[in-house]
Amino acid sequence: MKKILYFFHAMLFTFLIMTGCSDDADVTRPKAELLPLNWDMFNKYKIEKLINEYGKNSADYNSSRPPYVVFDWDNTSIFLDIEEAVLIYQIENLVFGATPSQLNEAIRKDIESKNFESDYNNLSGGSVNIEKIAPDIIESYTWLYNNYKNLKGTQTLEDVKKSSHYMAFASKLRYLYDAIGGTFDHAVSYPWVTYLFVGMTETEVRTLTKATIQWQLSQSVGKVIWTTPEDLPGTAGRVSVSWKNGLRFVPEMQNLYWIFKQNGFDVWVCSASFIDVVKEISSNPGNGYNLPEDHVFAMELERDNEGKIKVQFKEGYAQTQGEGKTKTIQQFLVSKYGYGPIFIAGDSEGDQNMMKDFEDTRLVLIINRLRSPSTDIGQMSKQAVDTYGDANAKYLLQGRNDNTGLFTQSQSSYSLGSDKAELLK
Repeated sequence: MKKILYFFHAMLFTFLIMTGCSDDADVTRPKAELLPLNWDMFNKYKIEKLINEYGKNSADYNSSRPPYVVFDWDNTSIFLDIEEAVLIYQIENLVFGATPSQLNEAIRKDIESKNFESDYNNLSGGSVNIEKIAPDIIESYTWLYNNYKNLKGTQTLEDVKKSSHYMAFASKLRYLYDAIGGTFDHAVSYPWVTYLFVGMTETEVRTLTKATIQWQLSQSVGKVIWTTPEDLPGTAGRVSVSWKNGLRFVPEMQNLYWIFKQNGFDVWVCSASFIDVVKEISSNPGNGYNLPEDHVFAMELERDNEGKIKVQFKEGYAQTQGEGKTKTIQQFLVSKYGYGPIFIAGDSEGDQNMMKDFEDTRLVLIINRLRSPSTDIGQMSKQAVDTYGDANAKYLLQGRNDNTGLFTQSQSSYSLGSDKAELLK
C-alpha cells in the first residue's frame, strides 16, 4: 500500500509540473530543491514552489525586506517534546536546583485545589488534587535532597534509587505534569513545567538539555510506564503514568531550515518549551538545525541577581502558546519586518492561532498528529486533505510514524503501537 501511495504522489507531482502549476517565468534561474527523504511529494513541491517564488533567486526578492518563516519546535522540528524529555532526565538523574521549599512553591504555582479530571484518578479509583499529591512529592523529594550526594547528602544515585522514595517521587511528579495538562487551561499547564528549573542557571539548564539529547538519541522509540511503589502510597494513593520515549531529530526539517536560509529567508522558532532548553537544541551546531540563538522565542522566566531561575513568568512577555504565539510574533517580528511570516509550521492546538492570524502567510505545514476535528488545527488538517493536489492549497498535512519517529511519504500517520496509517482522527 505504501508503494502505491508513493507512486500516486510521484505521478501527481509530475502532473503538476507538466501542467504548469509551477508558474516559473524564468527557467534559467537556479531552483531550490529539498532532499526527497520522506516528504509527501505534493508537500515537497509546494514548499519548493514557495521558496522559488519568494526567495533570493526570484525576480522580486528584496534583501532589505526578506520573507521570514516561523517553526514550532516540539513535535514539529523534532520528533517528540524536548521539554518533556528534559523533565524525565531531570527525574532519572535528580538534576534539580530547588530546595524542598522551592520545589513545593513550583509544583503548586497557579494550581487550584479542585480535583483533577477523572482520567487522573489514582489506581484505586479515588480522586486526586494538588493538596493530596504535593505533600507526597515533597516528602519524597526531601528525603532524596537530604541523602543524594549531588544535592545535600552523601549517597550515590544508585543507592538512593533503591529507596521507595525515589520511585514515589518520580512517578508522582511525572504524573502531576500530565494531570495538570489534562485538567487546567494551557495558560496554567504550559509554564508549569518550566518552574521545575527553579534555582538553576542558564548554563545548568543547557548542560542538562545537552545530556538529555544524548541520552534520548540512544533510547528506542516506545512507551515507558512509571508506577508508585506499593509500600509508599502516600496521601494521594498510588498512581501510574506513561509517556513516549525516544526523541529524534527530523532530517526533513533540518534540511528545510537550511534551504530556507540558503534562499534568503529568515528562520525563526516560536516554542512553548523553556527558552534555555530550545536554544540548546536548536542552536547547537552538532544538532543539525543551526538556528541563531537570537532567532528563538520560547517560555521566559524571571531570574535573580545570580542568574538563577525564579518561579515567576517574565514580565513583558506573552506565553508562547496559543494566542501568545501570535502576540509574540506581532511584538517582535511584525514590528521588525512590517509584515507577517510567509510560512508557518506546527502540530498542535498551541500553534493554530499563529497558523491563521497573519494575512501574509502563504503556506502552513501541519505535522499530522491526528488532532481532534473539533479543534481549529483539526479543521485545517481536513482542509489540507480536501485541497490535496490543488495548486492554490494553503494547508499541507505531513504524515509521520510514531513507531519510528520518521516522516511518512504521505499525509497519513501511524500512532504508536499501530501498523495502520490514518489520515484524519
